[in-house]
Formats: sequence, C-alpha cells, structure tokens
Amino acid sequence: VGAPNVVVVLLDDVGFGAAATFGGPAETPTLDALAHEGLRYNRFHTTGICSPTRASLLSGRNAHAVGIGAVMNSADVRPGYTGVHAPDAATIAEVLRRNGYNTAAFGKWHQTADWEISQSGPFDRWPTRQGFDKFYGFIGGETNQWAPYIFDGTHQVELPSDPNYHFTTDMANQAVAWIKYQKALTPDKPSFVYFAPGATHAPHHVPKEWIAKWKGKFDQGWDKLREETLAQQIKMGVVPAGTKLAPKPPAIKDWDTLSADEKRLFAHQAEVFAAFVEYTDHEIGRMLAAFDEVGEADNTLVVY
Repeated sequence: VGAPNVVVVLLDDVGFGAAATFGGPAETPTLDALAHEGLRYNRFHTTGICSPTRASLLSGRNAHAVGIGAVMNSADVRPGYTGVHAPDAATIAEVLRRNGYNTAAFGKWHQTADWEISQSGPFDRWPTRQGFDKFYGFIGGETNQWAPYIFDGTHQVELPSDPNYHFTTDMANQAVAWIKYQKALTPDKPSFVYFAPGATHAPHHVPKEWIAKWKGKFDQGWDKLREETLAQQIKMGVVPAGTKLAPKPPAIKDWDTLSADEKRLFAHQAEVFAAFVEYTDHEIGRMLAAFDEVGEADNTLVVY
C-alpha cells in the first residue's frame, strides 16, 4: 500500500548532447520539467546498441549474464550471446508484478530472438511472458512509424486507415488509456510502465509540421554545433569546466570541406532528428500527464 508508480522511459540512439536538458539543441520540455523537479544524472553505462542495453536495464544484470551480449539479430552459440534471455535474470516487471504491481510495456522490445518472433512462438520470451501484463509495440529492432508491424500482446494489430497515423502517438494513446484503466479498476495497485519509443532509431519518420520549425537551425554544421553544445554543457554544469571535445571519427569530414549538396543533406538530416526527439518528448509528456489526471503525479517515480 502506498508504493509509487514507476515509469521507465527509454529513448533509442539519442546522444548525450542531443537534448536541451543536457545542453543539446533538441527541445525537450518534458525532460526539462522532470529534471527541474528531480535529479539530473550525467553517467549511464550503455553498450551502444539496442538489445544488450535493454537487457541490462530491464534486469539489473550485465547483458552477458542475461544471455544478450549482442544485438538480437546477430545472436550465436557463444555463452552470453545466445539471444535467449536467461530464466534466472528476471525483469523488473516480473519482480514488481509478483509484488502487486500492474505492468505494461509500450513501444520497442528487441529482446526476443529472431527465430521466436513468429505467430508459432514460443512466446516465453515475449513481453507478456516476461513480467508484463500488457504489451503494445513492435518486437524487432525497428519499424515503419507510419505503418508499423505491431502487436497487442501476441496478436498482430490491424492499423486504422488514418492518413495522420504515427506510432509514437498511438503508443502514447494506448499507455494513457492503460494507466487510467488501472486507476479506475484497481485504485490500490501501483503501475509499472516501460515506455520505449522507436525514436530516434531509424527510420526517422516525423510529422512534417514538427520538422518545419527546425528549418535552418543546423546550417552552421556539426563542427560548430559540437562546440556550442559542449560550451552549453559546461555552463550548465552537466560536464566539468575544462572538458575537451572528443575527437571526431575519421569518417566524419570537417564541415567546411563538404560540398553545398552534402551540407544541405546533412543539415536536413539533423533537422529531422531534432524534430523526432522533440515530437517524442511531447508524446512522453502526454503519457505522463495521465498520472496527473488520475491524481498520481506526486506518487510516480520517473526514470527518463
């Protein structure tokens, strides 16, 4: 009784210097608001790829101990790399579910081996058999955000014929409804929500109106942007004074050496990326607002 709701939000392929909350260019008002009222951390161990980071985050274990030492699509017979989630590495969801929580996962999973993701199963390593009462999302590593291949539990979802459909909005709608159902039907039970959008993994599919506002914002190029971001991070105290920029990978050319066409292409790619971050942060805000609407905002722990 009185246990807090817990929300874990996981963004994909968002660098440390992307969000404005940490000195980056992409506007993230939801993350800003949470940081203002809570704690802002500047160290997070990530394996740099989807599946192992998720395996560690959801279990509290080293990814190799979970059996997911590499991205699911490259699993092999080596111990720690089999892509088969170890049965003794229980997820947070399973632990909380057994302790009275209602549990739900929305968005990207990428924790089930390729040979187990068909309608033939087995479903042991799908979300609904790994501690989640509810799953609404995609099982693999990426999906078309306009026409996603998604499941509700283990059943494929038939998409609406809505020309404005986007998966991020859909998953937020689903999460809002679920949060409100839990409070209405079992008001004494806390909820655990794992919210993992497709953003900003490829493909970068963003409504045009969100992209339009970023027009021209990255014309200075990545070399200047890196300097601007680091200066802002030092000013905010996110990194200590005297922090130096990491060297660029050899494959990334100096901005000034690029052709006009290359600059136009890469600047637009940055505009789309920033728009995807901002749009997703907006939808995360809508999801979190559901806790406020049922009077649970102050009793909800959010890890974003």
